[in-house]
Amino acid sequence: MASEEELFANVDALLKEEPQLPPPAERARLREAAGITQARLAAALKTTTQTVKNYENGRSEPKSPRLEAYQRLLKGWAAKYPPHATPAAPAAPVTPAVAPQPVVPETFSGPAAPEGKAAAPVEAPAAPAAPQCPAARPATSSRRPAKKAAKPTTDPRFPHGPLAVLDGDGSAYGVDGIVLDCPATTVVELVEWTLRESGLGAPKLHRYGKDSDPLIVLTAAAAVKLGLPERLEGHEQRRSLRLPEDHPVVKQVAKAKWQLTQRGFGPWARIYRKAQGRERQCVQLAILSWDALDERSWPGVSEMEPADIARVLGVYAQRVITPRGSTAVSGLELMTALRPPTKPERDEETGNWVSGHNPGSLGTEPMDPAPPEATVEHPVVVNSGWTGGFLNEEAYQWVRPMELLTDEECMFPYAVGLDLNTAFLAAAARLVVGLSAPDHFVGPKFNPKIPGSWLVDLSHVELDPRLPSPFTPDGTRPTGPAWYQTHTVAYAQELGYDVHPIEAFLRRETGAYLDPWHDRLKNAYVDTLSDLGVTKDLSDAEFLAAMERHKQVDPALAAVLAAIKATVKGGVGKLRERPQGKSYKAGERWPALERPTWRPDIRAAVISKARVNMHRKMLKMAEFTGLYPLAVLSDCVVYPAPSPSPLDFLPYAESGKPIPGAFRLGPTPGLAKLEGVQEMLWAIDLMEKGLNPARHIKGGDAVLDEGE
Repeated sequence: MASEEELFANVDALLKEEPQLPPPAERARLREAAGITQARLAAALKTTTQTVKNYENGRSEPKSPRLEAYQRLLKGWAAKYPPHATPAAPAAPVTPAVAPQPVVPETFSGPAAPEGKAAAPVEAPAAPAAPQCPAARPATSSRRPAKKAAKPTTDPRFPHGPLAVLDGDGSAYGVDGIVLDCPATTVVELVEWTLRESGLGAPKLHRYGKDSDPLIVLTAAAAVKLGLPERLEGHEQRRSLRLPEDHPVVKQVAKAKWQLTQRGFGPWARIYRKAQGRERQCVQLAILSWDALDERSWPGVSEMEPADIARVLGVYAQRVITPRGSTAVSGLELMTALRPPTKPERDEETGNWVSGHNPGSLGTEPMDPAPPEATVEHPVVVNSGWTGGFLNEEAYQWVRPMELLTDEECMFPYAVGLDLNTAFLAAAARLVVGLSAPDHFVGPKFNPKIPGSWLVDLSHVELDPRLPSPFTPDGTRPTGPAWYQTHTVAYAQELGYDVHPIEAFLRRETGAYLDPWHDRLKNAYVDTLSDLGVTKDLSDAEFLAAMERHKQVDPALAAVLAAIKATVKGGVGKLRERPQGKSYKAGERWPALERPTWRPDIRAAVISKARVNMHRKMLKMAEFTGLYPLAVLSDCVVYPAPSPSPLDFLPYAESGKPIPGAFRLGPTPGLAKLEGVQEMLWAIDLMEKGLNPARHIKGGDAVLDEGE
């Protein structure tokens, strides 16, 4: 018979052989129940994401001391999340304050949804220690080092910032002057290095949003090293060029089980695998020599050194968003990033967490516009045979008729152009737009607080012919009924005229959808101007002097400023992206229509408000100074002036403060800056030729520029 000592020894031996960790599948279940990604767990355990994957598929086991730490974590999770338990609920959403809802016309059959204020401030996700990444080295003295921008709080998951510019020698230049060593010699190796080792990426901009995928910008030398052509050749528009599907690099990507988006391998390429749980696997590439950075939006950037390109794009990424294509694409993506379409909510029947609509967003499904809001080729128009006319809410392109110029005006020595800072952005502030589908009404009573499209006759409105009509882009007086956005009709009412809509397409659910977009871009614009020496505390004379030299202060930040302005205009334009390609036939759907952000009514609202704002300022200028514009082009207006300085004709009170309502100088959206100065005879000569002085006030050959 065995002794007690022998039995205890045998039992101890069995205890030692007992698995110290739960089975691999249970490890994965516990982690997912806790809502933790493999990447975050890897960071906590000071290992790689691939190693955690190996733990969860049984390919490897942790060694001490990582074993004890992992075991402790799994025991804690097992106590919280036994099998079949409901996953941990996400943090309760911040409930936005509710603003009063405008009164709904009697023609509505139900109440409008309440309008929410701007989204709550971004909540940076709590994250464990940073993953082990390649050691960063400072930029070497052989290259011009990147200047440091104001450094935001770093997310530990992305210690090396949102992006890097890869050169042909394997140096990957990131933000704040860091340089990583990238050993990749193929595109596939580059993608895997970026996701596993680079420490690149950016946190989500909204609690219900998604982290920004890392961006790798390739110089021409880097592109060639990775097997890509230095240039893309073809006769199509350059932005639509792609590598052919039989190109070796495209085949390599597919062979490694990576995928390309529908736009293929072009100047902006997205390479991804389907997400595993909550973990995204996506890298974006931008190829400089394929014209990824349009010179109009990013002036001079493509010719900069890699470290300076990284600085420009890095500041833009930190203040706006990691670039995802053209500035127009980034502007549109920013809207969604700040107003995610979905949020987690509990299913009352099953107790599971599911994806639900995020109030104040545009949702996940595309929405057809009302026929007058659509374009002539849109299926809604073609299939219905609509012939009732369309909204014509566009920016001003107006030149005062020559017969309305007085001799006194022609005797002024100068023509001075004033430009409103980011006029579309200023118009987006506190702009209530429709969030639901349009409903049709006949003979509704006009309500200036309900967004929509109204068929109204405004031909009876009598205004000074020396000003453009506020109701048409070309400034001509309306001749009969036409479709207008709410702001245009409301301005007629503001001027003291009765309006009687014949019919309307209105939206019951409304909200200030663009508010967080406006706020982020306004801060980016003002902060970047401030870095260039143009601050809010300057006098008007100091402001003009600072604007005169701001582009020379720091060309890199001047390029960021240009990109921010292009993001505003391009983002608004993308809301009504037209079909592209010679093979398109009217009535067919085109890719942009599948986006919830294809919303021509929102674009019309922004432009209508901007044009009305411009007219209101011109009216005040006439009232206080007796001056009338020679021409207007979008957000630029040209006045006859006694001197080259706007200080000599802008209206000021006796206290020296600007007159409210008229044009005011300053660095914030909606205020004015000097666009250009020419001789008055130059402006008259252009007007006689039928050309617009506002288009050319900066200088250059007007005839050559007329093709714009």
